[in-house]
Amino acid sequence: MNFWNNIYSHFDPVAFSLFGLKVHWYGLCYVLALLVALGVAKYFVRRGNLAINSNMLDNFFIWVEIGVILGARLGYIIIYDDNTSYYLTHPWQIFNPFNINGEFVGIRGMSYHGAVVGFIIATLCFAKKYKQNLMLYLDLCAISVPLGYFFGRVGNFLNQELIGRITNIQSTPWAIFVDGIARHPSQLYEAILEGLVLFILLLLYKKYKKFDGELIAIYAVLYTIARFACEYFREPDANIGFVAFGLSMGQILSIIMFAFGIWLFVWLRIKGVKLK
Repeated sequence: MNFWNNIYSHFDPVAFSLFGLKVHWYGLCYVLALLVALGVAKYFVRRGNLAINSNMLDNFFIWVEIGVILGARLGYIIIYDDNTSYYLTHPWQIFNPFNINGEFVGIRGMSYHGAVVGFIIATLCFAKKYKQNLMLYLDLCAISVPLGYFFGRVGNFLNQELIGRITNIQSTPWAIFVDGIARHPSQLYEAILEGLVLFILLLLYKKYKKFDGELIAIYAVLYTIARFACEYFREPDANIGFVAFGLSMGQILSIIMFAFGIWLFVWLRIKGVKLK
């Protein structure tokens, strides 16, 4: 386990350089996550005979990706960044991939919960413009996103960010040393629970789906349970710390998302939106 414990000492987060620009493993994982999510969606559209054609799905993918990137970046700036006021008064800097020294550093700082808001807004706009079944698309995303999400969290691990809380090798033999301190590989906990496990659970439940919107509601509930648990092993953001009652910002936001998932499930069930 010694090599694993010290993997960051043997691993370069930069995969390669292209024309002087550093391409990080995180960026490659992010692209892979998008491609996997799209591939899974196309598979279920084809196998499930859903009323979604391939061209419309590709179009939806573009809308969602724009919404996710905007939401994730803005969410991070508003919720987590110390320089919120600066970015809001200098909006052209929000997506500036170069630092003040002119060095290419990429777009840093993305919020999952901000991405969710951007995703929902983009999906609402898409469904309204093209007169599509909103809940059908949301259910498709619920079953497609978790597998892609797995690679996103692996990217966080390879990028040596969102590190875990301090532990010790005796109680956690799989711990990772970060600057000489043993920490939980919480990014991998999230990749497994919020990604692989969630995908398997939704895949198993899919055949019992009774109404459109059911899967996205269940996704919201299961994701937040997994995220809430994983946050106990993840180091809180240094500039925020614990928000209230010993809970991190991620846990507070998860509680809100959990409540929304429960409300959506109950509302759709009472409304009686049956499968067509």
